[in-house]
Amino acid sequence: MSELVIPRFIFYIIQFLRDGYSEPDSSSDKDIQKTLQALEPQISFLEDLTKMGGAMRTVLTQVLTNQQYYKDLSCGSAENTCTESHEKYLTALKGSGLAFPEEKPSSAIQEQGTSAMPVQETAGATAASAQSESSDEEDQDDRSSVGKRKRVKLSTSAKDPSIMDVLKHKCFLEELLFWTVKYEFPQKMVTFLLNMLPDQEYKIAFTKTFVQHYAFIMKTLKKSHESDTMSNRIVHISVQLFSNEELARQVTEECQLLDIMVTVLLYMMESCLIKSELQDEENSLHVVVNCGEPLLKNNTYWPLVSDFINILSHQSVAKKFLEDHGLLVTWMNFVSFFQGMNLNKRELNEHVEFESQTYYAAFAAELEACAQPMWGLLSHCKVRETQEYTRNVVRYCLEALQDWFDAINFVDEPALNQVTFHLPLHRYYAMFLSKAVKYQEIDLDSILPDQEMLMKLMVHPLLIQASLSEIHSNMWVRNGLQIKGQAMTYVQSHFCNSMIDPDIYLLQVCASKLDPDYFISSVFERFKVVDLLTMASLHQNTVLDSDHERSMLEGALTFLVILLSLRLHLGMTDDEILRAEMISQLCMNDRTHSSLLDLIPESPNPKSGILLGSCSFESMLSSVADFKAPVFEPGGSMQQGMYTPKGEVWDQEFDPVMVILRTVYRRDVQSAMDRYTAFLKQIGRCPGNPWPPYKKRTPLHPSYKGLMRLLHCKTLHIVLFTLLYKILMDHQNMSEHVLCMVLYLIELGLENYPEDEPCDEDTAGPDRCHDSWFPGSSLLCNMRHVINYVRVRVPDTAPEVRREPPASTSSDSHSSAHNSGTAQVFSLVAERRKKFQEIINRSNSEANQVVRPKTSALKWTAPGSTPQLTTVILEVKESMLSLLIKLHQKLSGKSDSYCPPWLSDPDCLTQADLSKYAHGDGVTAVERILLKAAMKSCLNKLSIDEICRKAAPPVPPKKSSPAEKKTLDKEERRQKARERQQKLLAEFASRQKSFMETAMDIESPESDVAMEIASSEQQVSEPTYDCVICGQSGPSTEDRPIGLVVLLQATSVLGHRRKISEPKKLPTSEEEEQIYLDGTCAAVHDVRLTILQRHFKDSSCLQSVSIGWEGGVYVQTCGHTLHIDCHKSYMESLRNDQVLQGFSVDKGEFTCPLCRQFANSVLPCFPGNNVERGLWQNHTHGNKSTRELILEVEELQEQLGTFPVSISSETNLSKEMEAVMKDIKSATQKKFTDYSKTLGSPDNDFLFMYSVARTNLELELVHRGDNLCSGGASAAGKRSCLSMCLKSKNEQR
Repeated sequence: MSELVIPRFIFYIIQFLRDGYSEPDSSSDKDIQKTLQALEPQISFLEDLTKMGGAMRTVLTQVLTNQQYYKDLSCGSAENTCTESHEKYLTALKGSGLAFPEEKPSSAIQEQGTSAMPVQETAGATAASAQSESSDEEDQDDRSSVGKRKRVKLSTSAKDPSIMDVLKHKCFLEELLFWTVKYEFPQKMVTFLLNMLPDQEYKIAFTKTFVQHYAFIMKTLKKSHESDTMSNRIVHISVQLFSNEELARQVTEECQLLDIMVTVLLYMMESCLIKSELQDEENSLHVVVNCGEPLLKNNTYWPLVSDFINILSHQSVAKKFLEDHGLLVTWMNFVSFFQGMNLNKRELNEHVEFESQTYYAAFAAELEACAQPMWGLLSHCKVRETQEYTRNVVRYCLEALQDWFDAINFVDEPALNQVTFHLPLHRYYAMFLSKAVKYQEIDLDSILPDQEMLMKLMVHPLLIQASLSEIHSNMWVRNGLQIKGQAMTYVQSHFCNSMIDPDIYLLQVCASKLDPDYFISSVFERFKVVDLLTMASLHQNTVLDSDHERSMLEGALTFLVILLSLRLHLGMTDDEILRAEMISQLCMNDRTHSSLLDLIPESPNPKSGILLGSCSFESMLSSVADFKAPVFEPGGSMQQGMYTPKGEVWDQEFDPVMVILRTVYRRDVQSAMDRYTAFLKQIGRCPGNPWPPYKKRTPLHPSYKGLMRLLHCKTLHIVLFTLLYKILMDHQNMSEHVLCMVLYLIELGLENYPEDEPCDEDTAGPDRCHDSWFPGSSLLCNMRHVINYVRVRVPDTAPEVRREPPASTSSDSHSSAHNSGTAQVFSLVAERRKKFQEIINRSNSEANQVVRPKTSALKWTAPGSTPQLTTVILEVKESMLSLLIKLHQKLSGKSDSYCPPWLSDPDCLTQADLSKYAHGDGVTAVERILLKAAMKSCLNKLSIDEICRKAAPPVPPKKSSPAEKKTLDKEERRQKARERQQKLLAEFASRQKSFMETAMDIESPESDVAMEIASSEQQVSEPTYDCVICGQSGPSTEDRPIGLVVLLQATSVLGHRRKISEPKKLPTSEEEEQIYLDGTCAAVHDVRLTILQRHFKDSSCLQSVSIGWEGGVYVQTCGHTLHIDCHKSYMESLRNDQVLQGFSVDKGEFTCPLCRQFANSVLPCFPGNNVERGLWQNHTHGNKSTRELILEVEELQEQLGTFPVSISSETNLSKEMEAVMKDIKSATQKKFTDYSKTLGSPDNDFLFMYSVARTNLELELVHRGDNLCSGGASAAGKRSCLSMCLKSKNEQR
């Protein structure tokens, strides 16, 4: 009975679906929904049948899969009444293939047969679907942006015509699934189809049918308006089909599942391809996905990628994928779609009008469509037996990379002001290299390309690292906040192991195999600091503003430290990686368990089997951190339990390099250093400001030993020597961070000295290093080598130009002419070009025949800026050791401060205790390096002794307290700054006078010239302020004033003072409170004012008293300044911020953008010069009486006159002055600001402002130890805002 009824019942449902369907548009959506609603009872009946047990499901399976039933009912002669519905069915089938009717391949292509359907490709990327020859011209017009195309055929095993051709149904199940797809997976139908899965025969048949319709499913999904809902229902079905490995293997073999999936992926992406503008915008043949398309923005591709990752988790399926060379070629071409996508072009003139947010889609696409399948494949390449799979992937990945380089016309120089963070082909190659060496014991050299290809491979990952420094240096500020978002996402914990980590590893591989001098030169050239690396005091950078030089130099050195220190893929075990990651996150901040688990990078594919070590997360956490139990806060809420690093972790395992690598926000690095400093002070190890500690590294894997050659090459040694010299000579753009990184690199070189090289032999005599800075590549030998003269090219205005050539000395026995001939010359750019040409010349004959465009350093010269440079000879006569010893003196602030420890303890060189040098400041770091240099080489020890003997014997320093030492250091720095300023002023005055005498007809007396010079000096000394929001420095002006961040607090604490010293009990009632008011300072002053107002004029009385004792305003500051307009923008952003804040923005409350201290107003800084300060400082007041000082103040007031800013004209400054006075008045209650008999009298405002100034003046006097003339800082380190308060009072007057 069931065999007669059920087939007709199912056919009735199918016929109803045929009749009710029409192509979806705005008018037919409702009709489709009506059709589904009308069918709900019938589908519910089928669903009830599936619940009747296995027997009924077996009957349903036989009916659904029986081809004869379907043929008889669908095409039989008795069904003439269904002709119209059958026509609708055939019409719906026409669009079921991947190729639309208008996109059908030409007859010439069809002759190839369905066994090898072509999928059009670009040079390394698939392009649009096939077109006939007659439509080639039209195709070029319509899609000219896609670029030229070349065909790449699929694997010959792809014989299933359903991939590209129109579907053909043979049973009810196939057509039922077809209409389920057409109606976009209605929930009732999906439930029925899934309820049948317990029947094994049905499950196999349904899986094959699903694979048959897979291309049609994704095509429908791509056009759907409800792609999110449809995606979830597709995955709900597919995850139950493809999670079974045996079933997935069966459909892979019988239905070519892998071919279908890869083909459909190519088809989905072809509609959003655009021409790549990377490198050669006009002639590029490469195409990339357009991240602005809905396909990528809405993650429409997600179900397909999810299924692909799912089946790759099965070893048998992944094995077939890795064995199929055709599939690998096609997959690498698919990955190349994402190579170079979302290109960023640096804006140089105007800010972008619209900030595109396409980078979200770009990062998500690379992670999901490229990285996750990569991790799935890597999970099956972890034993030696799978070496061939890795070799296949590496081979075709290199071929795809070569195609990409050819398509973008890349030779050796990247295009200027361009960067893309998306290089999936590079990362595929890097990760398969890493696993091949780590797990499969493959010889690294056997899977590496030639030197020329390695040089190409390193360019774009290195460009990303340089661009990160540019972005953090605000060189990309005109591109908006989205470029910073990309830089942060690139290093974020969910992306770092698929992006920055493979990039760093690939650069490490290239560095280990390429010429070290070439690599080092390339690094500094990419970071655009080549012009800065000169020993001259002045230089001219043709590609970088001076404001960005320091941060870019810091970035280059930090990158080299990371490159040479990181061991994530160079020898660390999985447990060591997990421990290092956990420690770096805990050192930044205390973490909860959930946040720490989220911040630890892990494999993006949870089924990949790549786990972070055998040690569990919990046991590792307990070994490195202590748990702080939850505590209740005063408000009643409970603070979560946090994990904090153990003391021994801070002492032995804190790694600042790992912290820098894993930092998303730069402030986290400072937070880690602050916590490290607090720990050292807690245990009493370092009372000062410690430097980042040096951490000994995990031994390198033997395959990467060549990486340490970077530390032992002349180019790096020249750079280190130059930077040490510049730091010692106080050249511009040198910072403490630069010195820290230089010392870190030197110490790395000493720790990783080649064992096979002699350390106590000079490899060259004095005559052999005639044309080179150093005798060889050994760091130990080069550290003691003395550089006598250096030839430098400097601007005409440099001080070196006016110097006489260095005279010959007896010790040198060389003439000046000979000095000129032996002076060292070095050019990083020229060195890199030379090495590049040498490598090219050594390549094979085929590569030699390629015509390469000539490149030169002239490419970097900015248009219209031809620097006028002069060659001079600079006398140096220093070695690295001598520079280090002098730096020790500079850092310690004492002459002849370094005393070799082996003089007092000869055993320290053989049994050195380096633990006492583990933590400390720059002085400790220099001492540690000098000790290691002496331990490694006896000649270095003798050289250090000789340098110290030439200097005067050290004088034991006077013991002083830390506070006195800090004060002396500050005074010394101030004195040096004043001396430099006076020198610059004198030079400026001399040049101005010389110019006026030679270029102008001077008729005025010399006194006029002197007056102008004096005025120019005063103008130069105009105070400048740094805005902590925009980062600009400059003076405060009337049009754009700068303000001091202040906190205004009302206080009556001074009014509670009493003349009697005996303590009083706190009042417990209102009556007692009234009693205690008697005899207080506030009450006495109130009585005094009342008496005065009885006998004198009100205005006279209000100018004779102070009311700051009760309800006064205490003004304090963190010392940071900002532009008033920047502050307004900052406040507006706080108002728009939806995050819950602990302060009221509407009341003007905010936190300082730099130090995050609480504030509620901005006190304007008055424009003008430092004449007032100069006049005051020119008077000696050390031993003068108070009366004499008062007379001097009165004289100065007469000389200075009134404040130069006029309040008659309405300026931005005057407006802000009015605003800040309102803030001061509103900080306290109105009753404390109105003491006049006449309401609204202006005398009230004068009295209140004078009282505020007086109160803060007296408080400042207390902080300065009862002596305002001392000029010293307060004992508590409070920053004074007294000057601004007094000037505000003067403005009120």
